[in-house]
Amino acid sequence: MSLFAQPGDIDVGAFAALCEQSVRAADYPHSQEVIDRVVVYRADALRIAQGYDRQGLLSELHHVLSEGPGVMVVQGAYGDPGVVDRHSEVFRQIIADESANVVRADHFAKAGANQRLWNALQKAAEHSPDSFIEYYANPLLGLIAEAWLGPYFQATAQVNVVTPGGQAQQPHRDYHLGFQTDEVVARFPLPLHRLSQHLTLQGAVVHTDMPLDTGPTLLLPFSQQYELGYLAWRDQGFIDYFAQHAVQLPLNKGDLLFFNPALFHAAGTNRTADQYRMANLLQISSAFGKPMETVDREKMILALYPSLLRRVEQGELDEAGMQAVIAMSADGYSFPTNLDTDPPLHGMAPQTGQQLLELALRERWEEARLVEAVEVMRLKRLA
Repeated sequence: MSLFAQPGDIDVGAFAALCEQSVRAADYPHSQEVIDRVVVYRADALRIAQGYDRQGLLSELHHVLSEGPGVMVVQGAYGDPGVVDRHSEVFRQIIADESANVVRADHFAKAGANQRLWNALQKAAEHSPDSFIEYYANPLLGLIAEAWLGPYFQATAQVNVVTPGGQAQQPHRDYHLGFQTDEVVARFPLPLHRLSQHLTLQGAVVHTDMPLDTGPTLLLPFSQQYELGYLAWRDQGFIDYFAQHAVQLPLNKGDLLFFNPALFHAAGTNRTADQYRMANLLQISSAFGKPMETVDREKMILALYPSLLRRVEQGELDEAGMQAVIAMSADGYSFPTNLDTDPPLHGMAPQTGQQLLELALRERWEEARLVEAVEVMRLKRLA
């Protein structure tokens, strides 16, 4: 197989063979039980274990997320439910304060269907420092993050409130490659597909009790092991397999759910008439997902544009040359951004600097128009 896979290379049979593996409880001696092939831990047992065998525990948790089923639950992570309740109220106040007219775009569900709070980490810290401190003082969050990412990770958080009747998401993989189209994913060699899942950890703090009829997250154990999964999750055969084999676990307020971002998953349908399912979604990033130098690429775009436009217009720069210059100068990635002001309304990811520069060149914009568009993009991305 080529190191550059195409959508036609996917094979639901090979996917099913991986997803039908069983879990060996003996591989996870610190766990309490295995439910529907999800490894379940008790918070108090993890706290005790990290005191006498932290390295062994880190290895075990990493194995769950990689060679294992790819998903774990920690029950009772917040011994005092008041800590979660107080932070839930902070989230509700912020949601209420934000404009009711803003459409909350979602990556994998219909815009506006649920209540979304983007950048809940910074907003909560500014709104209520005391609640933020008591909530994030839980060392289990850092333990699990370090097991997958090593030290020096950075966290972001987004609150999702699924309203009564809220429909399920489509099954998907997550950030980074999970936010790209099949055409873009196919441009990355397979080693980068494997790397993508090691750059992020997906997690959630459960803020309300989540019996099955509220629609807790649908999970497909072992699906993170399928190498071509970033090209497969939109395929109807894989969607059908997910619908038939995904599992759901009822969760309680104060539980933690963590999974490999390459695991096929989806928020479930809230079939209740009066329960608002709330989770604080944690997206924790590796320290290595950053460039070496700080580069002002907006200044570079504006400095290069007059010359680039002239050369394109005069035929001095062919398509390949134009694309090469765009790639070396403008920012080709949508993130990080401010999803309140720069939402993914027309796809899964906002416009990039490279896309903007290419559009300006193809449409032969006047320089002043690009200057204005670059400034608008800059302002939209500010925290």
